[in-house]
Amino acid sequence: MAKIVIDPLTRIEGHLRIEAELNGNRVADAWSSSTMFRGIEKILEGRDPRDAWVFTQRFCGVCTTVHAIASIRSVENALGIRIPPNAELIRNIIMGVQNVHDHVIHFYHLHALDWVDMTSGLKADPAKTSALAASLSDWPLNSPTYFKGVQDRLGAFVKGGRLGPFANAYWGHPAYKLPAEANLMATAHYLEALEWQKDIIRIHAILGSKNPHPQTFLVGGMAITIDPDSPTALNADKLAEIRGLLAKTRDFVEKVYIPDLIAVASHYKEWAGIGASVGNFMSYGDFPADNSGKQETLWMPRGMILNNDLSRVHPVDQEKISEYVDHSWYDYAGGTGKGLHPWDGETKWKYTGPKPPYEFLDTTAKYSWVKSPRYADLPMEVGPLARCLVAYASGHGEIRRAVDAVLAKLQLGHEALFSTLGRTAARGIETLVIARKLPQWLDALVGNIRGGDLAVHNNEKWDPDTWPEEAKGYGWHEAPRGALGHWIRIRDKKILNYQAVVPSTWLAGPRDARGQRGPYEAALVGTPIVDPKRPLEILRTIHSFDPCLACAVHLFDPDSGGAVTVKTL
Repeated sequence: MAKIVIDPLTRIEGHLRIEAELNGNRVADAWSSSTMFRGIEKILEGRDPRDAWVFTQRFCGVCTTVHAIASIRSVENALGIRIPPNAELIRNIIMGVQNVHDHVIHFYHLHALDWVDMTSGLKADPAKTSALAASLSDWPLNSPTYFKGVQDRLGAFVKGGRLGPFANAYWGHPAYKLPAEANLMATAHYLEALEWQKDIIRIHAILGSKNPHPQTFLVGGMAITIDPDSPTALNADKLAEIRGLLAKTRDFVEKVYIPDLIAVASHYKEWAGIGASVGNFMSYGDFPADNSGKQETLWMPRGMILNNDLSRVHPVDQEKISEYVDHSWYDYAGGTGKGLHPWDGETKWKYTGPKPPYEFLDTTAKYSWVKSPRYADLPMEVGPLARCLVAYASGHGEIRRAVDAVLAKLQLGHEALFSTLGRTAARGIETLVIARKLPQWLDALVGNIRGGDLAVHNNEKWDPDTWPEEAKGYGWHEAPRGALGHWIRIRDKKILNYQAVVPSTWLAGPRDARGQRGPYEAALVGTPIVDPKRPLEILRTIHSFDPCLACAVHLFDPDSGGAVTVKTL
């Protein structure tokens, strides 16, 4: 059988290698390998637990806030700290903005080039492009003059030979199906999204002092103060500015992102039958009314869907999570063949594989720096699709209405959700629902302030002398890419052990002790490949998960070079 190697797989965060074995024009088997090692868990040992969130944000340059919140929740869980309602609302706004921002940027700047042939837009009729855009929404930038300007701008890139982010796509690939006018429209919105993100991240700057790596998180609440009379605190002017920015955010999602998503998906409906992964989906739930972690406080529900069965939502118990290293470049003291719960997890690396550049990995042995997480020994898909499925099956009103509306427009049934197309659509659906929810959290915060409640921090257990000799905690968050867990063990006021199981660990992990594939590997099996030398179809499915390998592992070999190579044999 022929074999394809993509190393590194680009337009993701971090370094990911995919090897695929072909049987004719379809993927018969696949292997996912991360070639970076993350050592931050070891760096945290012996440190003050209250400082952990600052370090864990550095897992990644993209997924910063998500590790801050999960880390803080783990410490608060260990020490039994409850935070004020205002702090929870501010956290929900920050995290909701993170999800919306991340999803929009992923769709346009990391995933769109898999479906949109931007060079085709040079052949488009700007007047017809304007008519197409106007048929989808009343977005003000829909004129023929505007699209002609974008076309000229794109043409200047091409003539100048400086394509920038458009340089390495598979332009002209036969798997591209959009008409030229749709390609020009999507290209225009790609460029608009670059400008749009300047507004939405301003909210993080107001509430978190900066973006990325906000600075106002704090064990016990938030460090930002509320004072209607202070120009340096969260006051009426800043709350009004946030309200205006949230309105702009929702406007772009409703009038640009969602129409584009439906327009693109309508030309690729065959992908509703491609890219199904392991059939099991898990969400930790999120956006709580308080930080007790109880299911009834969560706006986004917790649960599992097993075997693609939407008739039942199964409960989630974090005690049933374990990580295997049978095919990962780590060792466990007790040997291979067993999984360890993160509280007992070990980060002991032992790399014995070939040094890059290598031709093929030994996939019968250890072949990745990512571990293999399992829930009750089952692989789980996490992420927007998992959240949408759990919420839909749980009767979440906003999610159900949005899912049904999108499927109706595409004339697809619910079975289409279990696919590459469904994964991409779920990300947009979630973005829409959160963008509409964000102003409600802001309203609640303003209401509390008007009622005289200005508290943002609980100092009750801030003093380490009040802590028990030993404690352990679990911090959870539904990050843009999926279920994120941080586990901490504290002894004598210091971190004894720290383990993070991130979404891309669940998704990108290699085989486990039983030989079960992880979601990336499983989702590629059966994928049709038109041109093995330009495996666009593999990119479509892997990008639909929005990989973030920097969160999963950290290591860079300076001798391996930076070129992107695709090998076919």
